[in-house]
Amino acid sequence: MPHINIKLFPGFTGEQQEQLVDGITRLFTSVMHCEEKAISIAMEPVSRESWQERVYEPEITAAKDLLVKKPGY
Repeated sequence: MPHINIKLFPGFTGEQQEQLVDGITRLFTSVMHCEEKAISIAMEPVSRESWQERVYEPEITAAKDLLVKKPGY
């Protein structure tokens, strides 16, 4: 606990991904009071062309009751 799955457009550098993972890990250990070793993070690149079908419709529109932060688009 917890497992975090991040879907994002491709093209971020390894350094940017590393900074994101480090920041998320620090935040979760601080707020959720869990050990770093308990956290797993996956990054799934999704093309702009596939975003609507693979992310927006199944994970945002169809699962709106699970969203705690809605997108502004």
